[in-house]
Amino acid sequence: MTAILEIKHVSKFFGGLSANSDVSFDVEPGSITGLIGPNGAGKTTLFNCITGYYPPSKGDILFKGERMNGRQPDQVCRLGMARTWQKVRPLAKMTVVDNVMVGALLRTHSLRVAREVAMERLEVVKLADKAGALAGGLPIGERKKLEVARVLATRPELLLLDEVMGGLNPAESEEIILLILELKRLGLTQVVIEHDMKAIMRMSDRIVVLNSGEKLAEGTPQEVAHDPEVVAAYLGEAVHA
Repeated sequence: MTAILEIKHVSKFFGGLSANSDVSFDVEPGSITGLIGPNGAGKTTLFNCITGYYPPSKGDILFKGERMNGRQPDQVCRLGMARTWQKVRPLAKMTVVDNVMVGALLRTHSLRVAREVAMERLEVVKLADKAGALAGGLPIGERKKLEVARVLATRPELLLLDEVMGGLNPAESEEIILLILELKRLGLTQVVIEHDMKAIMRMSDRIVVLNSGEKLAEGTPQEVAHDPEVVAAYLGEAVHA
């Protein structure tokens, strides 16, 4: 099977500092890849390189076989790769459905079609009953779902989720886990940054571990959870999936 995303020896330098160094891995279509590591490991920087916010200093990023280096974020999104952000910033004075329509308008000039797509995506994330509410009034758990709905409205083939469970209580996190698994069932490929290790072990087909900007390990959840280097650098003890 041909990988949908190929990270080939990617490095990112800021001045003399290396945020990512010689990182390589592939993402298979329809899979969930977990990206883990301590704070400062370079996970979000790598997302920024993949989605066009930073150009990689070295190496190549290929999406569906096409080189992404030098493409702007809007171009990357049009090609079918979208991402969420750690800090969600909805368009607070607009309604929930209008927020999602902004994403849908990437693919259509019709407001009617954009609204239909937006409502479909709100159904997926179970926010359809809040369509007419102001986005700024949503609690954090629903804001996270709105963020996912907005990127789903761009009709991505690959979704990159950056700590989408950050700041949520256990019940809210469980809803997000079930949503991510449902998106996989619907055929959407995902790369997920997450610090909740039990969640990432439960969701992921494969896990890539970054430490100090370098790839420390890669494998199935079981392999990674029992890798002595990963345990020493990050987990502290083996985590059971």
